[in-house]
Amino acid sequence: MNNELVINSTPDEVTIALLEEKLIVEINSEKKDQRFQVGDIYLGRVKKLIPSLNAAFVDVGHEKDAFLHYLDLGPQVESLLKLIKLTTGGKNPDPMLTNFQLEKDINKGGKITNVLSPNQWALVQVAKEPISSKGPRITSELSLAGRFVVLVPFSDTVSISQKIKSAEERQRLKRLALSIKPKGFGLIVRTVADGKKVAELDKDIQDLVSKWKTTFEMLLTAKPPMKILGELNRTSTILRDLLNPNFNAIHVNDPALAEEIKTYISGIAPEQTEIVKLYKGKAPIFDHFGIEKQIKSSFGKTVTMANGSYLIVEHTEAMHVIDVNSGGRTKTDSESTQESNALQVNLDAATEVARQLRLRDMGGIIVVDFIDMHNPVNRKMLFDKLKTEMKKDRAKHTILPPSKFGLIQITRQRVRPETTITTVEKCPACDGTGEIKASVLLVDEIENNLRYFVQEQNEKALNIAVHPYLEAFLNKGTIFKKSQAQLWKKKFGVKLKVTANTAYHLMEYRFFNKMEEEIKI
Repeated sequence: MNNELVINSTPDEVTIALLEEKLIVEINSEKKDQRFQVGDIYLGRVKKLIPSLNAAFVDVGHEKDAFLHYLDLGPQVESLLKLIKLTTGGKNPDPMLTNFQLEKDINKGGKITNVLSPNQWALVQVAKEPISSKGPRITSELSLAGRFVVLVPFSDTVSISQKIKSAEERQRLKRLALSIKPKGFGLIVRTVADGKKVAELDKDIQDLVSKWKTTFEMLLTAKPPMKILGELNRTSTILRDLLNPNFNAIHVNDPALAEEIKTYISGIAPEQTEIVKLYKGKAPIFDHFGIEKQIKSSFGKTVTMANGSYLIVEHTEAMHVIDVNSGGRTKTDSESTQESNALQVNLDAATEVARQLRLRDMGGIIVVDFIDMHNPVNRKMLFDKLKTEMKKDRAKHTILPPSKFGLIQITRQRVRPETTITTVEKCPACDGTGEIKASVLLVDEIENNLRYFVQEQNEKALNIAVHPYLEAFLNKGTIFKKSQAQLWKKKFGVKLKVTANTAYHLMEYRFFNKMEEEIKI
């Protein structure tokens, strides 16, 4: 399977599309000033305890206090709290925990009031990013993720990813991990460690130990709320978790980001640095690779599949509901029956449902209403197909077998806000108001705005992004043999580009300065 990343970098955010065999399966957006990413470690202050929830609210600097449940404290929270108290109190214990006396594990059925108290300092890690009106969900069971292993302080166990099926390989990795594991730390060996040598695992561990020491040094002078250690940016995290020999290209439209990615890859997979390619085309990078069109066709309420069948995707407060419809699909031959036809539609739908869950990053409860099938063998075939397709999903999930009504229930881990993209466009004539401006005045309106930016704001170079039809009209020439764009350049003495954007409606336009930042009146 050929995998590609296409990365669109703008002044405000970076959008990353993961393609498998040219088909988009994941899309991630990251604001360049985004805080509170999964994996970030903060020194927080306990604001209040809620005994009825057996939980605490912790101030980590977000507008909403972070939520910490008793079950997310971790068994060795007393040791962590002891370390924080010693370190912030100037006692300066050894960061490698060599002579550190561990406390007893807390009782799994205990009360949070027996562990934490108001205004107490706590070292916590973001487990779920802020979603809707909720603050981050946090844990005090810290872990530092590397490419091949995860380092767990205050532990002594070694775990191997269950996705590594070979018993011999699992034993080999466990033996290696035990031989190089630092004392006072546990290890979780990740799936990508399959077949790796001890030197590669050891280098990964040393990098994580260095991060832990950095965390420890920050604690010496830190005051809550304060970020102690930041997770990698979203691009690097995806590369760390997904990069493998199947990746054949990473396309980036930003030279600085391309160099950053090359530098990162040279540290984790030097043989693959050549797959990073700087995109220099004139068209927007997502348009060039057909991603914009795929996004528009994949994020709507109706998702069309082959042979006329389609999905209806509905989102409610309690769950997500997906309905499978055969549409205009007909029997393929005289021997086809309603049952076999339903089976084929359902198998196709299982592939698309698994893709949609990854693409939209849908979490919580998902109910899929497949077309009814009466044959138990066919229902099991559908169940197995869905499980196989969902194996590609990195999020934790559980799938229940089909009910007699044809429903399959899925629970899927949610750690980030669901990806939502508006695919319904405003009316190009009325912009959703029910009234229109005289379309013949559109060019005059653009010219008036252009005059303002040049004469009042002293802009020397501008880009006007418009719908492709309007771009053709402005760039291709008029009855005067000069295009409108050329006339504007001469009239206002400005460097001017008019570019097409297929995402815009017919009468939409936007101005950008030479830094590619949108400017408005």
